[in-house]
Amino acid sequence: MFKKILIANRGEIACRIIKTAKKMNIKTVAVYSDADRSAEHVSLADESVYLGGSSASESYLRSDLIIKACKEKSCDALHPGYGFLSENANFAELLEKEGITFIGPSKSAIASMGDKIESKKIAKAAGVNTVPGHIGIIDNEDEAIKIANEIGYPVMIKASAGGGGKGMRIAFSKDQVAESFERATSEAISSFGDKRIFIEKFITEPRHIEIQVLADNFGNTIHLGERECSIQRRNQKVIEEAPSPFLDQKTREEMGEQAIKLSREVGYSSAGTVEFIVDKNKNFYFLEMNTRLQVEHPVTELITGIDLVEQMINIASGKTLEIKQEDVELNGSAIESRIYAENPYKSFLPSIGRLTKYDPPKEKKHDDNTVTRNDTGVKEGDEISMYYDPMIAKLCSWGKTRESAISRMESALDNFLLEGIDHNIPFLSAILANKRFKSGDLSTSFIQDEYKEGFNGVFPSANEEWTLASLLLAYHITEIYKDTENVHEISEEWEVQLKYNSIEGGSSLFKFRTEQLGNDKNQLKLKPLPSKKVSGIVDEFVPIYLHKDFSKKLVSANVQLFSKPKSEITFPEKIECRISYHNPYLYLSYRGISISGLVLPQYVAKHMKHMKPMKIIDKSNLLICPMPGKLIKVLVKEGDVVEDGQALCVVEAMKMENTLIAPKKCKISKIKFKENDTLSVDQVIMEFAFN
Repeated sequence: MFKKILIANRGEIACRIIKTAKKMNIKTVAVYSDADRSAEHVSLADESVYLGGSSASESYLRSDLIIKACKEKSCDALHPGYGFLSENANFAELLEKEGITFIGPSKSAIASMGDKIESKKIAKAAGVNTVPGHIGIIDNEDEAIKIANEIGYPVMIKASAGGGGKGMRIAFSKDQVAESFERATSEAISSFGDKRIFIEKFITEPRHIEIQVLADNFGNTIHLGERECSIQRRNQKVIEEAPSPFLDQKTREEMGEQAIKLSREVGYSSAGTVEFIVDKNKNFYFLEMNTRLQVEHPVTELITGIDLVEQMINIASGKTLEIKQEDVELNGSAIESRIYAENPYKSFLPSIGRLTKYDPPKEKKHDDNTVTRNDTGVKEGDEISMYYDPMIAKLCSWGKTRESAISRMESALDNFLLEGIDHNIPFLSAILANKRFKSGDLSTSFIQDEYKEGFNGVFPSANEEWTLASLLLAYHITEIYKDTENVHEISEEWEVQLKYNSIEGGSSLFKFRTEQLGNDKNQLKLKPLPSKKVSGIVDEFVPIYLHKDFSKKLVSANVQLFSKPKSEITFPEKIECRISYHNPYLYLSYRGISISGLVLPQYVAKHMKHMKPMKIIDKSNLLICPMPGKLIKVLVKEGDVVEDGQALCVVEAMKMENTLIAPKKCKISKIKFKENDTLSVDQVIMEFAFN
């Protein structure tokens, strides 16, 4: 067995590998860049080596520096994690020449499966179902259009060296093919240094389902069931689960057999994943094989009890795979939510900055026999930079049933404290609460279908609004009287005005009477006044008790408001939300709902109509950079007249290209930056003139 391994990666996956290595009594060496000098993976490892500058090209992609670090620290082996050099056949070959074991498959398997064109040829020859398309390199836009017309629309334009959703575009028409080909090529070059593009038929209403395989160097190959990865945005997975709620045992076995067949065809060893597209009739087609550990591997570990990193290390050290196919049992259901540094309310723009608060839910087995797991690589005070992938953590849950796993995940997201940057937790909560998601009716277009206009938050029902308004009122009153002695009774009328921060024009007004703030100052009674009738709520005083966890900034409440049957109530009995003051407003966030509330005594509220409204500054004549990044392309010049929605420039941030468009027909009066300039958030890129 290895005595010391180097982890050629960063963030949560580096921390994850170190965790298993420690369990196996193997010493670890971390590598780091300028941006990661104080990163969590560096402090967790036994030793560390500095590589270079913050960009991946100066550090984590420098195979020469990484091999040098292995030799300096006398490492027996190297684990690549995923991304960076994990699927680089040349890197695996260099390690072999230096006598360093690569904890992964052979260089030939990486090369054949890492090339999307070559892998499809091999899969087809091996008798594996493949998607109809043009399996060959496409040189230019004209050829791409010709091939797309022959295949029939829609088509998927993909980078041959692609992965992680990069270099992928869907085209529904001839015009879209030209634009998509250019963007896919550009992204492929910047992400992989390889401009080769191919085209295949896009399967409508597809599900993305993948099979986890394990294989040793002695011909033993098994599969560990499937993962459903259909919840995607821009071809990037957002929520994954195992097993799939869609597959039956027969289809699972057929997909598993084909995954094993392909693995044997290429002489595969180590952990790998064969990805399939599955249509609504359970016909499945080979998509690609990932010759590495997958981001979503924890859900497979949770339902099988098998540590995939441990198996990879054992296989690389020359051990025989001890697990037989008949030993593999899929137990319960597991879900993974990817926590990203991005703003879901602003088209998921990347966010950078310092984690001023970071307190994820504790990893543990709960009293209801569910499990919470969190794979993360950051800690409070860390900086989220523009140089790497925006994923902060992979929050996982396990339950005996899919319903219990979803419920545990919803509660875990409620308890995840993350401040200092924008994040996608409200969006994840909204997906989990979605009726279609709960029913298991998934496809890769789920997010596009359910959020056609983008994510604008969740709008609650009238009963749910009443609940949240009452919580805001209760919180406000208990804060007012928390330092007051001997308060036993209060009888007062209040007005709560809700405004939805993410929904244009969304607002509601509630009026209440409160009574008896008892000896426990976190408990009071309230009822709606006749001016606001809400169906399903008892017409009497309702007791509300609040618990405030100041370390988590979490407000918990049990509110019995409804006369409806329990099965019709959408809110759980115990509500855990976050409430904060930004005078004069209170802000509440709960499972995708984001509101501000103005809480006033009735005698004050009646004078509000006389208050002067705030002045709004018009910025419609400015193109403002929505995220920090690099201006990689300027598509217009000063004096140009552009149409509504026309592309103006492309900003690259966190390894993704973002095209900024014209808000309406206008003239470009001034361009303040040039290509390859670095931009900060809210910097003005261009100025417009309107007729």
